[in-house]
This record gives sequence, structure tokens and C-alpha cells, in this order.
Amino acid sequence: MAGADSPSSGRWSSWTRCFRERPVRSLALFYASWKCLVALVVLGCPAPGYDTSTTLLAGSHAVPAISKFIRWDSIYFLQAAQRGYVFEQEWAFSYTYSSLLRWLASAVTTARHFAELAVTGVAVSHVSHALSVFLLWMLSGAVLGSETASQRTWCLISAALHVMSPAGAFLSAPYSESVFACVHFLGLYLYSIALRADHAGYLVRRDACWVAAGIAFAVATLIRSNGILSGCLFAYDAMEAGMEWLSRGLSVGLLRRMLFIGLGGGIIAVAMVGAQFVGYLSYCTATDPPRPWCRQLVPSIYNWVQSHYWNVGFLRYWTLSNLPLFLLAAPMLGLLAASSLFAFQHRLGMKPPDPVRRALLTRIAIPQALLAFLALTTYHVQTINRISSGYPLWYWYVASLGIESLASRSRRIFPRVVQSMALYGLVQAALFGSFLPPA
Repeated sequence: MAGADSPSSGRWSSWTRCFRERPVRSLALFYASWKCLVALVVLGCPAPGYDTSTTLLAGSHAVPAISKFIRWDSIYFLQAAQRGYVFEQEWAFSYTYSSLLRWLASAVTTARHFAELAVTGVAVSHVSHALSVFLLWMLSGAVLGSETASQRTWCLISAALHVMSPAGAFLSAPYSESVFACVHFLGLYLYSIALRADHAGYLVRRDACWVAAGIAFAVATLIRSNGILSGCLFAYDAMEAGMEWLSRGLSVGLLRRMLFIGLGGGIIAVAMVGAQFVGYLSYCTATDPPRPWCRQLVPSIYNWVQSHYWNVGFLRYWTLSNLPLFLLAAPMLGLLAASSLFAFQHRLGMKPPDPVRRALLTRIAIPQALLAFLALTTYHVQTINRISSGYPLWYWYVASLGIESLASRSRRIFPRVVQSMALYGLVQAALFGSFLPPA
């Protein structure tokens, strides 16, 4: 690495060596330190904050410290966990996540008190975030490799970056982001095992991991709808299999491969369609007259709620008043776009070339690139700063700036990106605790 004779380079080498020698302990200590810092910032905010919605919730003050984490969407999640869906607009929020909170809280009490649900939500987020850190570390090793010291450092820094993700306090509050990241990283890890097993000829392992990855992505989709984007990995495999069929003809091995690719991808589709079907039964067959969206060609309660109640749609967010939110999201959109482009161009960690790694990075880049495009054109753009927490490629890209590039310009970029992430995470925690946007 360039500049190895400088004092700062020596400190960097010493730190990374210590990090590599005790990776689990180092990640655990870093995680605990960062979460304590975020919690102190949130708890230090004035109560009840700019918005007083939390004070209207029965039992929200039973645990005063926890009430600071009940902000924005967490109110909807906890209410749905307490009494189920009541209003149509609540279908914008994952019933799977709310059901998880209710099920876990019921292990302690059957009363479904708001305080128990809130404590459960905060605990689930902390545990899920911790698990996702180690799952990202494992996923990084499976995709990037762990043979050399440089690769191991790359994997560990990537996991450490996830600890201080710009999602900040949202990964500590009763929100679905941390659970999504945990399940999504698990799905990607299983998928990476399947692709390497396919390359090595271990067909039973490949088939089992494809199905398991499909199940994990299906759960991720039920937790956050953008999980459906990971179905593109199976679509890519199906396209490759189709091209092989056209060029070489159909064989027993190819037929088996296509069967399990279709099974893995089909599980994700069934999860998405199944959730919409429950809404269809609730509002299109049990109400008279049925809701307007029931007469659409593809009746989707989720799309209707997002469009009708939350003004989500193509270019709807492109207004002058929302320009500050686009500026706020611009750094993350830039990171998502740059890291996806590097993966598509095979410029991310391709020394020496590895065909399986190249294939994995290309596939993993597709859902991330689609997410960035949808955030820019369709979503409430500022949410990309927390939604992106569950996508690994941009962490790898930022980590690569610190350990693989020899250009002095890149050495300056890496600490600035890390400092910006830390600063944004703490400022965002203060805004979150004060019930202030952006959310």
C-alpha cells in the first residue's frame, strides 16, 4: 500500500492487524460502542420532540427511555402489532414485521401492552442489527474471498461500515430496516454458496441453497417490499439457463438447474402475491362496494396505498420543495450508482480475476442499481439513506477505497466518507430523537 512509511499508514496497519486477529471480538466491541453512542444521542433529545404523536399512544410512557425510539413509522408498526390493521393506509407497513413483534411479545405477556411491544421492537432491532453485521462479514468472505490479509481486512471493514450505517437510529428503533438487512444478507450468503457450489459441481448443495435463498428473500420481501428486487438474481440465472438451452439444447442437468432456479424465484413471487391476496380478500370480497383499486388490472393494495395515501409514484416527488431532500440523498445515491457501475465493469476486487466472484458481484449489483433508480424516480428519495443499509455492495466499494487503491486521491476519499457516515448517523439520531425530519 502506498505511503506505508508514513506514521498514519503505520497506525492504519497496526489497527487492521489487530482487527484481523480478533475479528468477532473487534466487531462486537465496535458494535456495542456505536449503539451506546447512538442511544445516548437519542435519549438526550428533548421530549416529546417536534411531533407529539407518541404522547397520544396508550402506554407509550410506561418505559420513558423506550418512548424516545417510537417515532415516525414505528408508531404504525407498533399499533399494527397491538391491534392488527384497522385502516387501509396501514397496509403500507409490513404486517409480517408487526406480527413478529406481537409473537415475541406474547412470549412475555398475553396482554399486548404497548410498552412490551415497544421494548420488544427495540430489542429485535438491536439483535437483528448485530446479526446482520456478522452475516455481512460472512457474506463478504464468501463473495470477496478471505485467503489473503487484504481480503480479510476488506471483509471486516465492510462489516464495520454496516455498524455505523447512515440508517443510524432507525436500526435501533422499532423499524423493519435491521430485520430486513439481517434476512437479506442471509439470503445473499445462501445464494453465494449456491453459485459457488454450481461452479464446483456440488449439485445437491446448490439446489438446497437456491431454495433456502429464495425463502430468505421471500421473508425479506414480506418485511420490506423492495426485497422483491432480489428476485432479479434468479431472473438473471433463468436468463442464462435459457440462453444455454438455445445454444446447446436441453439436457437433464440443465433441466434440473432450471427447475431449482424457478423454485427459488417462485417462492419470492408467491410471498409477494400472497400478501396482496390477503388484502384483496379483506377489501374486495368482504366490503360493499369494493375499494377502487379492486377493479384495476392488477389489484394491489400496497401500490394503491402508497400512491393514494403517501403520494408515491413516478416523478411525483420531483418538486422544487423537495429539492433539499434530493440533495440529502445525493451522496448515498452516488455511492449506490458508483459501486454498481464498478461491479458491472468488473473493477471491484478483481485481482486476480475470479469468475464466480465476478458473477456474484454482477448479480448483486442489479437489485442495488434498481433500488437507486427507484429511489431517485419513484420513492420518497430521503428514505434511501436507511433503505440502503440492507445492500452490501456499496459497503464493499467504500472499504475498497481504503485498502486496495494506491491513488492518493482515493486515500483521501475513504476517511472523508467514513467521517461523513459517522457525522450523519449522529446528527440523524438527534433529529430522530427530537421527532424531526428527514424520516
